[in-house]
Amino acid sequence: MEAILNEIVSFVLLFCQDPHPRVRYAACNAIGQMATDFAPTFQKKFHDKVISALLQTMEDQTNPRVQAHAAAALINFTEDCPKALLIPYLDNLVQHLHVIMVAKLQELIQKGTKLVLEQVVTSIASVADTAEEKFVPYYDLFMPSLKHIVENAFMPDASAVMQLLLKTQTDFNDLEDDDPQISYMISAWARMCKILGKEFQQYLPVVMGPLMKTASIKPEVALLDTQDMENMCEDDGWEFVNLGDQQSFGIKTAGLEEKATACQMLVCYAKELKEARVRVAAAESMPLLLECARVRGPEYLTQMWHFMCDALIKAIGTEPDSDVLSEIMHSFAKCIELMGDGCLNNEHFEELGGILKGKLEEHFKNQELRQDYDEQVEETLQDEDENDVYILTKVSDILHSVFSSYKEKVLPWFEQLLQLIVNLICPHRPWADRQWGLCIFDDVVEHCSPSSFKYAEYFLRPMLQSLCDSSPEVRQAAAYGVGVMAQFGGENYRPFCTEALPLLVGVIQAADSKAKENVNATENCISAVGKVMKYRPECASVSEILPHWLSWLPLNEDKEEAVHTFNFLCDLIESNNPIVLGPDNTNLPKIFSIIADGVVNESIKREDGCSKRLANVIRQVQVSGGLWTQCVSTLNETQQKAIQDLLNTA
Repeated sequence: MEAILNEIVSFVLLFCQDPHPRVRYAACNAIGQMATDFAPTFQKKFHDKVISALLQTMEDQTNPRVQAHAAAALINFTEDCPKALLIPYLDNLVQHLHVIMVAKLQELIQKGTKLVLEQVVTSIASVADTAEEKFVPYYDLFMPSLKHIVENAFMPDASAVMQLLLKTQTDFNDLEDDDPQISYMISAWARMCKILGKEFQQYLPVVMGPLMKTASIKPEVALLDTQDMENMCEDDGWEFVNLGDQQSFGIKTAGLEEKATACQMLVCYAKELKEARVRVAAAESMPLLLECARVRGPEYLTQMWHFMCDALIKAIGTEPDSDVLSEIMHSFAKCIELMGDGCLNNEHFEELGGILKGKLEEHFKNQELRQDYDEQVEETLQDEDENDVYILTKVSDILHSVFSSYKEKVLPWFEQLLQLIVNLICPHRPWADRQWGLCIFDDVVEHCSPSSFKYAEYFLRPMLQSLCDSSPEVRQAAAYGVGVMAQFGGENYRPFCTEALPLLVGVIQAADSKAKENVNATENCISAVGKVMKYRPECASVSEILPHWLSWLPLNEDKEEAVHTFNFLCDLIESNNPIVLGPDNTNLPKIFSIIADGVVNESIKREDGCSKRLANVIRQVQVSGGLWTQCVSTLNETQQKAIQDLLNTA
């Protein structure tokens, strides 16, 4: 048909002037269909004839159905029309469309008829979409009428429609991930959000739950050989990518379209409302989106991150709401951890450094302003102080993610913040400042050693002194720092590990060390002692300390440090350390008790590598009948079940 398109178009355009309205209607229908089917060739060849014919047909005031159909055909034509072809006709199009819109708006007000108006407004939108910035001069011409339509034609019914939508909403928890209701409902909410604007905020508590649930859907993935892939039916919703070597990567696509819709709607809510809960939800979704993008490969993941990164950094610098800001900062930190080394360029580092410096300076300034206060505003000031400290924790989160990703390469950039971090750990600062300042230096030691030692003059003495601080949070941060010094610091830290040991033991042996408020600091001290013995045995009298260390186990509160202590315990048992095992293995019942309590308190988890090592220790004893009986007989019923669970699962 394309070969004879010239002749066909010429004939069809003649029928646009036919005296019978049904013929003119059919001609408009044919033009619209050809504009879609043969785009953009149709637009390039016949733009002058078609635009003129459709505008003339749209002036048919006596036949609204023809008028509306001519406008619909114009929509089809302009949607696929190259911008350069449309611009020369822009003034003429705008003039005609505006005259018709004003006339039809009056009809709507007087008679309630809206058939033509709907199509004309859509035509205006289509022309504006194609013309892009060239349409800007006509904004003021159309906006008053369009605003009137939105406010008067639909707004009175909008809330009622929203209530109907909510009534038809079933419990999303009962729907399958790929239930079509989800996508339709979420899309409908987004359209209502655009119409209602700020008035939509009242519905956020209802819609955000299902929206975040859908956006958080995690697709099921699998690595399969060819035989397994063939056994999986396509009806199950799996799609596969051949990886070679008779292996395929499979992903179950159920729910992915709904997930994509939900993510798009989060963006829509954020744009339309700029409301705190929406901005928080949008920030929370960023790491989730990156996790999803992993499936598409590293190139796609990098493209998505580049799209997010600038916006996240800008938001950290401009977000006025402290609750929202903290979530954005947390999300940014998680994204950096996920993306790793190389995810930030020089411009990102420069901007981020300036923002973090500003946040720290603002933190100190706010604390100064709160020094002199009236007792009547004490509660308000306390809230402000807690908000400031929470933002400080997020500064620490971001620095942690940067250090863990970039290691010592990032230290020159960090130096612009160094003096501000040093100020945090001064003795006169509030305990929260000292806690988070030490946490930042902990990260410097853990991730940037041995290069970290060049900053030792700034933090080593305060860190050692903080082991005896009155605040358990400060003691905990200092103890963790000693542990990473031993594990990662290098030779330069040896004297300080030696100096720290008696201070750590003093904290552990204090009368109230196991009190609820102190236990986390105490367990970090126990872990730090273990790390010194494991990684820097020359700094400790291991034979003297080991019996005490064994008596302090297990760690029940700090699960991360518990893993370190159990791994060290495994090292000692597997090497048949005589001090740990005791003469004639007399310490084994105690070791069984430690392991059992670790399982009961979930300090030992199946996914931890040390769980298999501990299970092997138990199995070795199991084959020695008398010793096994002796060890198990000292355990209570709960501990015995825990040992059996470990053997069954590890």
